[in-house]
Parts: sequence; C-alpha cells; structure tokens
Amino acid sequence: MRSFSWRRAVIKVGSSLIAPNNNQCSPLYLQAIAQFIMSSRAAGKEVILVSSGSVAAGRGKISHKHRPSIAEKQAMAAIGQMHMMANWAALFDFDCAQILLTADDLQNRTRYVNIKNTLRELLKNHALPIVNENDTVATAELKVGDNDNLAAYTALVAEADTLIICSDIDGLFTDNPRTNPAAQLVGQVDAITPAIHALAGGAGSVVGTGGMRTKIQAAEKCAKSGIQTLIVNGRRSEVFSQLAEGQCSGTLFVPTQTRQRARDAWLKHSLNSKGSIVIDEGAKRALLEKGASLLPSGIIAVQGKFVAGEAVNIEFNQQLIAKGLVLYNAVDLQQIKGLKSSAIEATLGFSVGEAAIHRDDLVLI
Repeated sequence: MRSFSWRRAVIKVGSSLIAPNNNQCSPLYLQAIAQFIMSSRAAGKEVILVSSGSVAAGRGKISHKHRPSIAEKQAMAAIGQMHMMANWAALFDFDCAQILLTADDLQNRTRYVNIKNTLRELLKNHALPIVNENDTVATAELKVGDNDNLAAYTALVAEADTLIICSDIDGLFTDNPRTNPAAQLVGQVDAITPAIHALAGGAGSVVGTGGMRTKIQAAEKCAKSGIQTLIVNGRRSEVFSQLAEGQCSGTLFVPTQTRQRARDAWLKHSLNSKGSIVIDEGAKRALLEKGASLLPSGIIAVQGKFVAGEAVNIEFNQQLIAKGLVLYNAVDLQQIKGLKSSAIEATLGFSVGEAAIHRDDLVLI
C-alpha cells in the first residue's frame, strides 16, 4: 500500500470494465468507481473521466463479420457512445459532459487551448467531463490509438496532478500474473527505465486495445510533467475505498519533478515568445503579489503578431516580469486593452474568458 494525495485527477476506465461481456454496457464494475468520484467531489476535489467502451457497447447493434470493418466499427462507436454516456449519467446526480477528441485536436495549438478552456469551465461549473476518442470519425493517422495515452494527454491538457488508470489486474507485475503465479506486484516506480518498459506485456483483454505497455507509456508522459500515475484493479470495489483514504493498492508511478516546476520550466524555456504585452503598475502588483490572472484592464500596449494559445512576454517599464499563454490574439487584445472584462464581449462580439492570460497559464520570471 502506498500513500498519495491529489487535487485534480483524470480517471481512465477501460472497455473491459465498461462492457465486460464485449457487446453492451454494464454498471457491474462502475458503481464503486462512481461512488469514489462522488465522495472525491464532495471533498472538494476535481475529477475528469476518460472512458473507453463505445465500440464494445455498440457491437451488438451493428451486423458484422468476425472482424468488423472500419466503417462497421465507427458505426458501433456512434451507437455505443450514446449507451456509454447514458450508463455513466445514470450513476450520478449531477451533469456529465461528453468530450470527443482525436490526436489532431491535441496537436493543434488552437484546439488544444480550446479543450483546456472547456475543461476548466466544466470543472468550474461542477460538471463531470467524460472524454473518449472520437472513433466515429478518427482514421488511423488521426487516432491517439489507445485510451491510456489519451488519458495521459487529457491529464496534461487539464493540468491534473494525478492519473488513475483502472485496469483488470492489480497493477504492474514482475511477470505476467496470468501465466506466472510467482509474479510480484511492483508497488512503486520511482523512475521509468528500460527495465520497467521490459515488464510490459501485451493487451490484457480482448476488448481493450491498451495493455501494460501503453499504461507505462502514459505514466512516463505524466511523470515528465510532474503528474503521478496509479494503476489499480477496477474490478475490485475495495480498491476505491482505499483510494478515498489516500492509499494505493496497485502501482504508484512517482513523477520526476513537481507539476508546477515542470510547467514553469516548459513555459520559461521550451516555448518561444511570439510577442509582448506591456502592463501597468496595478497589473504588475496583481501578478507579483496576488498570483492573479492578467486582465485586459491592466494592459497598456500589445506588441508583435500572435494567435490565441501562443506564449508572450509580460513587461513592465521595459523589464520582463512574466511569461504566459494568451487567450486572445494580438488584434483582439489591441481592441480590448485597458477595458474592463465585462466589456470584452460587447467589443469583440465574443468572449473566451475574462482574463487575457489565466493565472494557470502564467509563470513569473
């Protein structure tokens, strides 16, 4: 058992838990997960679901041969997605929100920012985001390919501190526990080395596409960004009682650095600034002393050409004091600089938020 704490988690639930008989949804394994989500939210924590299972849930609704064609699978996903969402929604007394993504959505900077803003607003309004790959339209070149890695990307875009992968085995083992009774559970991984990758086997279920290999890949992506990853057995209800008490009975992957340090380093050193925003004394104090977002009212000048989601420098008296990701492009910021946030929509005809740069997307230099 390993202790852990968290504030915002992405929980990934695989096909073998959603549709254990491989042709329709079942709440069999989901009730304990739902109870954990509800108790976590009641404790002030935030949860995002990544749910597989749309193809499996719709398999019995589309006539097909032994190996369904791509079109048949996409038709299954189109029907199954509705059943999967209804299955989850029936377990909660609050709003659930459907988000369907492709790899292209995550690689396109503008869409990436839009996804992040949508998730932020859903959490702010206490809805439960439920993410899945858009199997009805995604072709091979547009697919993430498995929901373990999709869950890792979701954790990154949502700025979560924890990824919980619900599997049909207890965690990472020293060997395949299905064929070797002497295999030992690895309780904690401090560094994902080639030896750890070598422990990964093939897919553990005929339903899911992601085996232990993709789970380790997901954990590695998260570890580099300061996000801890847990692999637990989603078929055991007691696992979620333990998680609610801050105990992991599966495998805990420890991040190599804190999430804040990883994000600060990424903003400071990995992104090239596309322009500059000059701010006034009041905005400078708000950023440095209060950790506030940068509002349009504090902007004096906008320099350079940039689009929403790109990095810009924040300057005061010709001194660089911060760097961040803008919510508006340079042309729009020119129009709303110096204005109150309440005037954004009237001026531009739309609004993507009251801030020019949200505090979560800003790092002090």
